[in-house]
Amino acid sequence: MKLTVFGEDDLSGQFDIDGSGYVSVPLIGSMKAAGMDSRELEGKITEALKGDYLVNPRVSVEVMNFRPFFILGEVNKPGSYPYVNGLTVLNAVALAGGYTARAKTSSVMIIREKNGEKVEVKGDDDTPVYAGDTVRVLERFF
Repeated sequence: MKLTVFGEDDLSGQFDIDGSGYVSVPLIGSMKAAGMDSRELEGKITEALKGDYLVNPRVSVEVMNFRPFFILGEVNKPGSYPYVNGLTVLNAVALAGGYTARAKTSSVMIIREKNGEKVEVKGDDDTPVYAGDTVRVLERFF
């Protein structure tokens, strides 16, 4: 992520969110970033810097790289692909070379993490795909 603290170049820079969802920020230390969007993280960093460190901090957080998503099953090129904003199942299938002849195109299963637990979500072509999701295209039996 790219952190900008306006007027404080020493606090600004690019920081990695580790595999457990924590980021280490100057003056603040390690803080949980997982499960938050950029606006929520901006607010959390602003509150942490306010008072003892800065009087009126103005903070901006920008995501530089998203986790990839995965697609498997009845697609021509299953695998890991870079996530892009606004991704749907149809876009994900297109990136994976389209459906195979045996694919059940009317529905797919999406495995995603919610509140630390893996959840299966049934989806169709218009269902959004998020960073870290696994899309599984099922085989039809007729």
